Amino acid sequence: MASNFEEKRGAPAAVGAPLASAEEEKIYVASQWQLMWWRFRKHKMAVFSSVILIIMYVFVVFADFFGPYDPREADKRFIFAPPQPILFVDAAGRFHVHPFTYTYTKEMDSDTLRVTYTYDTKTRYNVRFLAHGVPYKLLGLIPTDVHLFGTDEGGTLFLLGTDSQGRDVLSRIIHGGRISLSIGLVGIAISFFLGILFGGLSGYYGGTFDLVVQRVIEFLRSVPTLPLWMALSAALPPRWPVTRVYFGIVIILSLLGWTGLARVVRGKFMSLREEDFVMAARLVGASEVRIVFRHMVPSFASHLIASLTMAVPGMILGETTLSFIGLGLQPPAISWGVLLKGAQSIQVLAEAPWLLWPSVPIVVAVLAFNFMGDGLRDAADPYAR
Repeated sequence: MASNFEEKRGAPAAVGAPLASAEEEKIYVASQWQLMWWRFRKHKMAVFSSVILIIMYVFVVFADFFGPYDPREADKRFIFAPPQPILFVDAAGRFHVHPFTYTYTKEMDSDTLRVTYTYDTKTRYNVRFLAHGVPYKLLGLIPTDVHLFGTDEGGTLFLLGTDSQGRDVLSRIIHGGRISLSIGLVGIAISFFLGILFGGLSGYYGGTFDLVVQRVIEFLRSVPTLPLWMALSAALPPRWPVTRVYFGIVIILSLLGWTGLARVVRGKFMSLREEDFVMAARLVGASEVRIVFRHMVPSFASHLIASLTMAVPGMILGETTLSFIGLGLQPPAISWGVLLKGAQSIQVLAEAPWLLWPSVPIVVAVLAFNFMGDGLRDAADPYAR
């Protein structure tokens, strides 16, 4: 499509030909970013994935509002309680317009000592939207106790069940997304800086510096990723607070994730440093910093954005993997990897398979980032059809 735009821009108008339509005039004056946006809109899966990601980030930013309970609040009465459905038909078969739920009653088998939950159908608890519940500070600033949904006083609403300590799985998944989704963005920001810096300097200057950087990149890419992650994560002090461990994992993932981008940037710089617009900038006295960041980097910025978008899933999976095997974040930190670690035991899964729910947002986020990155890549490629 972009090539068609170029043909339309460069083709001379025939004698007596009608004036260009409004659509063609719009194409003539469009910027590179406008052309990229028009192409991206035609990639339906990429647009849909972008909407999904926006919704996921809205949920994790306002996690206290969307989560019905405190993710760290334990209720020993409801250990491994199954998912609790929202009902419209009561035990007597009567339909109710207002949704409701029944609370649990716990029974223990005297022979097997296995606990089973049944619903106490004597009392209905209405499900309410914008219900009052556990107090919190919205965005850490505004004190409130309003949640998206809740029940009447005395009722419970565990839509995805509870864990080994009676904590609401849904609330923990929403709060866990704060770390799992933000770690990808923070890690990519660091990788972006390192990739642009070392790749740009390597491609622009060449020589000994280029030789050293390329050997370092080859060494890092030759080492198996998982063992290297494990070794670096094990080096983190075990007594560090959660915040330090978080940033330590981000730095570890970033130090290993910049090599691919650096090679792309190096190749682009090597092809651009002899272009006419770069020579012209040198002749008018532009500094090398201005040449790099004002002229060279913007010429392939769209490609960088697409590449970085497709690298975010690797960061998310890296944090999840490290936390799952016990070398990343540890409780009381809440991330999707930490939540999945609680589902490692076969015995636990046999009794509480709903503890695997944290794997669903991981799969959705990774697929959404990949589809969106694929759409950005096609939109940024002038030769794509």
